[in-house]
Amino acid sequence: MKIAFIVDRFPVLSETFVINQITGLIDRGHEVHIYGKQTDDNKLHPDVEKYKLIERTRYLPEIPKDYLWRLFNVLYLFAKNFSKFYPVLLRSLNIFKYGKRAASLRLFYSSLPFLNAPQYDIIHCQFGRQAVCKFGPYTYEGVVLREIGAVTGKLITTFRGYDISWYVQKYGERVYDELFEKGDFFYTNCEFFRQRAIQLGCDANKIVVHGSGIDCDRFTFKARYPDASGLIRIATTGRLIEKKGIEYAIRAVGEVVKVYPHIEFNIIGDGELKEHFINVIKELDIVDKVHLKGWRNQKEIISILDQTHIFVAPSVTASDGNQDAPVNTLKEAMAMGLPVIGTLHGGIPELVEDGVSGFLVPERDASAIARKLIYLIEHPETWQQMGLSGRKQVETHYDINKLNSELVEIYQQVSGNDNLHSSVEKTLVSSTSPKYIQVSRHK
Repeated sequence: MKIAFIVDRFPVLSETFVINQITGLIDRGHEVHIYGKQTDDNKLHPDVEKYKLIERTRYLPEIPKDYLWRLFNVLYLFAKNFSKFYPVLLRSLNIFKYGKRAASLRLFYSSLPFLNAPQYDIIHCQFGRQAVCKFGPYTYEGVVLREIGAVTGKLITTFRGYDISWYVQKYGERVYDELFEKGDFFYTNCEFFRQRAIQLGCDANKIVVHGSGIDCDRFTFKARYPDASGLIRIATTGRLIEKKGIEYAIRAVGEVVKVYPHIEFNIIGDGELKEHFINVIKELDIVDKVHLKGWRNQKEIISILDQTHIFVAPSVTASDGNQDAPVNTLKEAMAMGLPVIGTLHGGIPELVEDGVSGFLVPERDASAIARKLIYLIEHPETWQQMGLSGRKQVETHYDINKLNSELVEIYQQVSGNDNLHSSVEKTLVSSTSPKYIQVSRHK
């Protein structure tokens, strides 16, 4: 099959789930092209180079900020490509149908990377925003690009988190009406977001849960035991933004050190709240305990987690409505045998079984996190069994190889099966994961 991935920026180190799907499809013999905006990330996932993914990527051209210069550039590009692509280019300028998207000339620019593109079997928009965005200044719109003939294929959209939470709160509950009507099929990475999409108007027969996977072979399980020195290492991984809830983990460590001072908390990631976190760490007088490690590539993250005893994923619902699915960094930690502490938030309870593979606590409750940290510090005999349970959970439900094979089956059925939902449902129910059986009951 020929598959077009429409993403935001590419490659993005924190979006390994996209790279995992692309490489899995390539390994299975499918042709994949990627459409997105260029990123300035300095650190790259090793598979970007291994699979030469940049060579498969077609980037959105820079759109001049000055409208007159933009118009002049459009006239030049229109004349240059007129003989072969005039129907598509003309449709992209139809202000009567596409309003500001056409008048601003952004739809014209969005169509350019698709000129000379093959006919695709599947157009996969990795976030709902990439399928129907009417607001972002530099983005693809899968629905409209297919409508003007810039790209062909069945349109599948994935809802992954911010696009079904923050984006809806910002632009209203009708923002996906057009997509739900014109899109061919949808999937979410957890049941929590599937139900949200159905509440917003998605046909329940056109949407299933298909988890975001990791390559378990890359994350070696290791039973956890206390160091001879007595030092307890705690870690978290994620962008330094409100949704990740990292401030509450920092404050929890501030409480724990009063009882158990011999601990170390490593925070892997970067973001807009870095300076705020530095101030909180100073305020709590735990500068020697908490270390902001910045962005790390996957190999570096694995190295840090290999020396870690407890992993924390304290996600919260942000003030702008942004929410998390079962995050991949948490799956990676569980695959490596770490006992974990997560929150009763979004899709995390679908990943972490409270009291079995880790603990779940309320959102924004630093004291609750602290109590669970203290419990784990005082009961290291529980670490190994929790780690084993977590590894089994990830291997059973989130192994990328199983999930990529299921994704291919979804593509095949979407591209050519009239009885679409029953066929896809049958595929997912046949999975070893009980979450798929749960989805099948929501007819």
